[in-house]
Amino acid sequence: MEIDVLFFGVLADFTEMRRKHYSGIGSYSDLIHRIGDDFPGIEHYTYKIAVNRTIINEDPLLRDGDELAFMPPFAGG
Repeated sequence: MEIDVLFFGVLADFTEMRRKHYSGIGSYSDLIHRIGDDFPGIEHYTYKIAVNRTIINEDPLLRDGDELAFMPPFAGG
């Protein structure tokens, strides 16, 4: 399956990219492991994950073409 991953804020700085495309993904767990392999240390950051612009609280069932966003805490005023 093909999945696009977006990185925001400090995570974009850490990964040095805003978007990465993954292919051959079998599951959410597979994708998270691949991201961890590509960006060792990302697990030390605090972030929420959104799938197709909806924040998730549990492992989703991914579909081909889904978009995941890794979003650190936001502050503003």
